Amino acid sequence: MQIDAGTSDSEGIEEKVRTIGGKVLREVTVKIGLERIDTQEGITVEALLDSGATGLVMSSEFARKQGFKLKKLERPIQVRNVDGSFNKKGPIENTVEVIYIIKGIGRGQKLM
Repeated sequence: MQIDAGTSDSEGIEEKVRTIGGKVLREVTVKIGLERIDTQEGITVEALLDSGATGLVMSSEFARKQGFKLKKLERPIQVRNVDGSFNKKGPIENTVEVIYIIKGIGRGQKLM
């Protein structure tokens, strides 16, 4: 993977252009705050916008490392890639409740 270029603005929004396997990919990220519901402790992270996902997602590995409480889903959610194949990381098995903060505005949300 090669990062070819990147631009950012004063609001923490950044556009990156990457080349992976000869394909040019564009991604837009934004700095957001994540706050744990139970302790109100927060962190600032770079989040990918418009990833193609149909919901808000966070890796369970990241959630555990940051101390977020994971809640097991009754039924796992199968994840498919753009080409229709199943994602190699497997199904979504947990949710986590967080408050996310973008440009000073906070919202409570369940993330998968």
